[in-house]
Amino acid sequence: MPKMKTKSGAKKRFSLTATGKVKYTQSGKRHGMIKRTTKQIREHRGTAILFESDGYNVKKYFLPNG
Repeated sequence: MPKMKTKSGAKKRFSLTATGKVKYTQSGKRHGMIKRTTKQIREHRGTAILFESDGYNVKKYFLPNG
């Protein structure tokens, strides 16, 4: 049986915390900042934690060795 590989796209987008939760960077910060409100820019700063059910799927299918 071949080994399960980590999806290379998921490697770049997600990381795991010490407790096993899935952390991701928030979207909408690459370009077009002039269109966004300052509130939007401020709220999308930093990283966020995925919901538990979504995190479970990411860990199972995309980050099996994470």
